[in-house]
Amino acid sequence: MRRTGKAELPLHTGKCPPWLFEKMKVLGKRICEITVSEYGKKELVKRFSDPFWFQSLACALGFDFHSSGSTTVTLGALKEAGLEEAGIFVLGGKGRKGLETVSELEALADRLSDRVVEKLKIASISTSKVDSACVQDGYELYHHSLVFAETGEWCVIQQGMNEDTGFARRYHWIYENLKSFTEEPHSAVCCDARVRTLNLVHRKSGETRRCILDMLSSRTETEKTLRFAKNHGIRLSNYSKLIEVCENPPGSFDEFVRIRGIGPKTLRALALVAKLVYGAEPSWEDPARFSFAHGGKDGVPYPIDRKTYGKTVQILEDALRDVKMRKELKKIASLFDF
Repeated sequence: MRRTGKAELPLHTGKCPPWLFEKMKVLGKRICEITVSEYGKKELVKRFSDPFWFQSLACALGFDFHSSGSTTVTLGALKEAGLEEAGIFVLGGKGRKGLETVSELEALADRLSDRVVEKLKIASISTSKVDSACVQDGYELYHHSLVFAETGEWCVIQQGMNEDTGFARRYHWIYENLKSFTEEPHSAVCCDARVRTLNLVHRKSGETRRCILDMLSSRTETEKTLRFAKNHGIRLSNYSKLIEVCENPPGSFDEFVRIRGIGPKTLRALALVAKLVYGAEPSWEDPARFSFAHGGKDGVPYPIDRKTYGKTVQILEDALRDVKMRKELKKIASLFDF
């Protein structure tokens, strides 16, 4: 499994014009349908995991080439467009919608096997935890989308915000070569920004991960002997989740990261304690032309060319009909052994 890359985008305010959003739904759906028809569902999922391909798609649909909204609006349009007929699903989204991804998966239980649903749940929870808690690069996640085929192939696209810099950072994940969500999942970085980042999934952090698990499974009397002054606000009840985990230690770091209530502060604290106790040093490395097709929302490189936009949709719809017709003719011909 690998995180295939990430993109750095300026935060833009405002909303997508309703007329453009409707056009993005139609054209986006046609592009996805014809891709599935020509190359299959697995290939489309793989393309979504490519940050360069995804950015090109957003630009071709007419959204700003460098706006943070190219992530949220493009995926929102594709989710509303409905790709289920092509065997592709888009779940989650911005803010609260991202938190509802698992619930949306459970609602599809009648269309997907239990095995696929469980696998996708783990993928959704793990990727969001890694990019929000295991890789602490100053970007707080506010968007999480799961794109997958009915057969179980998946990718995750999520985005974080750094209010200090005014930039958003997009992360892409892919299901291929799944080994661990917390062991060297990155294969590409598509931005130049470099900051001091706590990276608990880097190979250099392997000893830190092992030490954290050792600390969780160690049966010590520490919590029974601690004494605090009455005027301090710190209480052991504040650490009830960590104490609970220590009573039932997880079998792997992947499993530990997925536990509800284990977030960035807990992981950062444990990483520092692991260094203090065991000398384990975590990694601080940062895993860090299609706008000319129809123009851009803000008039860059030129205002949306609605006539050309409509013509593109029509051409793709005609092509899709032709592909379907050829497939039907092939089936008929095979019946008569032509």
